[in-house]
Formats: sequence, C-alpha cells, structure tokens
Amino acid sequence: MAPQHPGTDPAPDRTSAPGAIRVRPGHRDLNARSDPADQRELVMENTGDRPVQIGSHIHLPDVNAALAFDREHARGFRLDVPPGTSLRFEPGASRRVAIVRFGGLGRVPGLQIRRDGTDGALLPGAR
Repeated sequence: MAPQHPGTDPAPDRTSAPGAIRVRPGHRDLNARSDPADQRELVMENTGDRPVQIGSHIHLPDVNAALAFDREHARGFRLDVPPGTSLRFEPGASRRVAIVRFGGLGRVPGLQIRRDGTDGALLPGAR
C-alpha cells in the first residue's frame, strides 16, 4: 500500500461523499403546489427569552409555544424552506415566513401531532 501524505492527495470527490446530493443541472422548484391556497405567509414572533428553531417538516401549530402567530391559519402547514433546513428566531425577533401545506396524504411518519394524539396522523386539510 502506498504511503499517505496529508495534503498531497487530490481533493475528495464531493459528489460521492456520504450524504452528498446529486442532481442534474438546471432549475428546481422546491415545495411547488398547483393550488395557490396551498401556499401562505404569516408573521411569527418569538415572545420567549430563548432562541427558537423550527425545522422544515414540523407541523406549525405544534411548534414552541413562545412563538406567537395564527396557529389555526397554519393547521396542516409547514415552513416553505428546503428539506432539512430550519429557521431560527432570536428572543423578540419577528418575521414574515412563507408556509406550504403538507403534500400527498399529509402524513409525516414519526411526527407527533398533538391535536388528536396520534403519530403520523392525517393532518387537517391534507389532500
């Protein structure tokens, strides 16, 4: 086996690294919906004294109670951000966010939906 010398090996191929995402060149519409009613905006404010972070696929009415917003208007919705990302709200911070209705059957396996106490429940308004 040839000796390895740090810094002399060629750069790793980033497309074959664990967890790498490989896509064809071009434009991708994430979270695209055909019905305009499936996309909304709302204002959220962190009324707490600690930062709050919301992940891309959490059912919005069930997020931290320190976030003030119209939870009923957000039933069946999640943040309109790329999968695996999140938004962070510092204490006292307020911002307008885009939200999108859960797609498909509206099921998110492993997600606790407190509204009816089931896991991966069919969310209200899912199509």
